[in-house]
Amino acid sequence: MRRRVGLGLAQLRRHSEAGMSTAEYAVGTIAACAFAALLLMVIKSGAVEGLVTTVITTALSVSL
Repeated sequence: MRRRVGLGLAQLRRHSEAGMSTAEYAVGTIAACAFAALLLMVIKSGAVEGLVTTVITTALSVSL
């Protein structure tokens, strides 16, 4: 009888954690999207856009 109780607890533990990986993937995906949106906002800001344009222009003029 003791073995049945132990087996039942093991099955209960497996069942209670069945959806955790899906929830973790969802949170990770949302965090990655939020980080990408923040990065896009920073890159599109005037100061960074001017800096990137200057770097590209300088690199093209040096290589020509």
